[in-house]
Amino acid sequence: MRWGATFLAVAALATAITTAWADDKSAPAAPRFESLRWDKVNLRAGPGDQYPIRWVLTRKGMPVEVLDSFDVWRKIRDWQGSVGWVHERMLIGNRTVIVTGIERTLHADPNETAKPVARAEPGVVGRLLACRGAWCRIEAQGVKGWIERRAIFGVTLDEVLE
Repeated sequence: MRWGATFLAVAALATAITTAWADDKSAPAAPRFESLRWDKVNLRAGPGDQYPIRWVLTRKGMPVEVLDSFDVWRKIRDWQGSVGWVHERMLIGNRTVIVTGIERTLHADPNETAKPVARAEPGVVGRLLACRGAWCRIEAQGVKGWIERRAIFGVTLDEVLE
């Protein structure tokens, strides 16, 4: 009987050490941006299936900001400010952005006087291609263009992407 208790204690300690090591190595540092992998993602009140669902996010590819991590759970914020926890498998590292506010113009070059190539309605999700200064290059619905960084969610104010 005593051997069984010792074995269980050693096994529990090994599991705790393995989990702590995985926490340190598995997730890149927060905050960072990722996107939703699926069309239906449950945003929970805490890091686990036992926590209630606060929201159901329903837009595959939507950018989210990863604020924190706990084991396989990620605390995220969406473009509207909703915060909650999702399982890491619900996210993908692809960089996307969402147009915010009002209708925005995509330009051929990164300046306001450059030729317009398209207009993007609020809520349009596009793939993030590059960012320089106050501008980011995106691709949305097959059209590439430059948009002001302040007009999108999914990139930090000082992030440089080439």
